[in-house]
Amino acid sequence: MRVLVGVKRVIDYAVKIRVKADKTGVEMKNVKMSMNPFCEIAVEEAVRLKEKKIATEIVAVSIGPKQSAETIRTALAMGADRGVHIMTDMAIDSELQPLAVAKLFAKVAEEEEAGLVILGKQAIDDDSNQTGQMLAGILNWPQGAFASELAFNDDKTELDVTREVDGGLQTLHMKLPAVVTADLRLNEPRYATLPNIMKAKKKKIAAKKIADYDVDIKPQLAVFDVKDPPARAAGIKVESVDELMDKLKNEAGVL
Repeated sequence: MRVLVGVKRVIDYAVKIRVKADKTGVEMKNVKMSMNPFCEIAVEEAVRLKEKKIATEIVAVSIGPKQSAETIRTALAMGADRGVHIMTDMAIDSELQPLAVAKLFAKVAEEEEAGLVILGKQAIDDDSNQTGQMLAGILNWPQGAFASELAFNDDKTELDVTREVDGGLQTLHMKLPAVVTADLRLNEPRYATLPNIMKAKKKKIAAKKIADYDVDIKPQLAVFDVKDPPARAAGIKVESVDELMDKLKNEAGVL
């Protein structure tokens, strides 16, 4: 079974975000970029499936500028077999939107004859949490979103996806091929070792263009304004519990 994994290049989670002067987005120049944390979880799960002899090949796919090849190399160092890089100069945090990404992934999934697609449940730059669901709809495949555990039957044709819901744990049973989106509790991603990083340099990455797939990627949403959150107001000190209760009740209105 060939597993397709999405890997997105985003601003590193530890970087302090700065809004552009023209308020059209966040500043992405000269900042540290890395693989989306949820995509790391997706890659790790695919590698574990290969180690269990469930997956036969792992293909890491990324859509973005030429630097996205570095993100694919990270996935290859973690254990993916090869990569597909769909190059574009569109802003990956605003212009390249979930529907466009889902359309492109659908084309790649069909081209690669994938038996399973694993994506992170969301990217930390736009927090859309839409691509996996849209992809399943386009392909007309079953989906298991926010997966915390995967279990395959003996002949690897059916899959149980355990997911967290408000009422506890829910298990979905589905036939393959399917789309799964990874939640935080699915696994703990491994670090790429130096030997695997060196091996990753020899693995193939197919360079593609959006025009190769004949899909409409015109943005459906427009960003009008981006601004910093309001600064947090300074706290105050109170002299007694009674004064604290009074302020919580009469000023803050939380009691």
